[in-house]
Amino acid sequence: MLKRRDILVLFFILLPWTLLITFWHQHAGYPLIPVPKDNRTGASKAHQRGFSLHESCVTMNKRITKATQMKYVHQRPPPWSDTLPTLHVITPTYGRPVQKAELTRLTNTLLHVPNLHWLVVEDSVQRTALVSRLLENTGLNYTHLNVETPENLKTQKKPRNVRFPRGTMQRNLALRWLREHINPNSSHKGVVYFADDDNTYNLELFEEMRWTRKVSVWPVAFIGGLRYESPKINSQGKVFGWKTVFDPRRPFAIDMAGFAVNLQLILSKPQACFKLKGVKGGYQESSLLQGLVTLSDLEPKAANCTKILVWHTRTERPLLVNEGKKGFTSGSMEV
Repeated sequence: MLKRRDILVLFFILLPWTLLITFWHQHAGYPLIPVPKDNRTGASKAHQRGFSLHESCVTMNKRITKATQMKYVHQRPPPWSDTLPTLHVITPTYGRPVQKAELTRLTNTLLHVPNLHWLVVEDSVQRTALVSRLLENTGLNYTHLNVETPENLKTQKKPRNVRFPRGTMQRNLALRWLREHINPNSSHKGVVYFADDDNTYNLELFEEMRWTRKVSVWPVAFIGGLRYESPKINSQGKVFGWKTVFDPRRPFAIDMAGFAVNLQLILSKPQACFKLKGVKGGYQESSLLQGLVTLSDLEPKAANCTKILVWHTRTERPLLVNEGKKGFTSGSMEV
């Protein structure tokens, strides 16, 4: 029988050897903790995350699991519902270096919105291959249109106080398409929203606007030289003015991203559109809304206009100072 003292002596003699063996195992490729096997539910956790697992192999006494990522295919995650109003999202766009990047960002947002119809209108002589391919691969319900703004009406050609804002003809074409393709006497429920491709949108915004009765409104961030602009709301929850520095006397001193219109209201007032000529900067929104509603008709959203759900976050213009140098980027590569 070993005495207690002998046991303690053996313990202190063997302890250093035990620690040494443990250290050697861990650093010589022999882990003491076994590699866990796949679960028994039919698929491993890695596979459930979108990866396919292949056979294990032994290399230098280490068990390695090789994984290859599966090709991602765009799909509409939410199912189409006959009970939800359709959101008709109108996006004017024009060719520039960051066009595809900004449309891709907007695509990734809209893919999460159920019952959505995306009307993309190019400012071009014809529909471009770049935008056509992008839309075909989105999995979204879309309509692809185009109309070119005449050179004499483009923004840079006019003085600031009488300029013709970019996107006017494109938005009007989309409105005309809706009026020509949707019967105003039908039971089709919908909302129209003008979503420029250089903004960032919270998904909550689309559900806020979905049940618009006439025209719903909310704040917009990073606009007009302010952190945000917003409608002013009184104690009865009604709009009575505008929190803006730039020309607050405008009939509707609101940004294009700050309102949505009931589709039936658009269909019932075919003359309402964005004015083409003689519109000062910042008055484009008023030119449409004056033909649709009065101030008292506006419906505040986004927690009574106390939450920011949309931001003007234009992509920084890339400095392509090295383009054209021989042997570098190819013009045939779509960016």
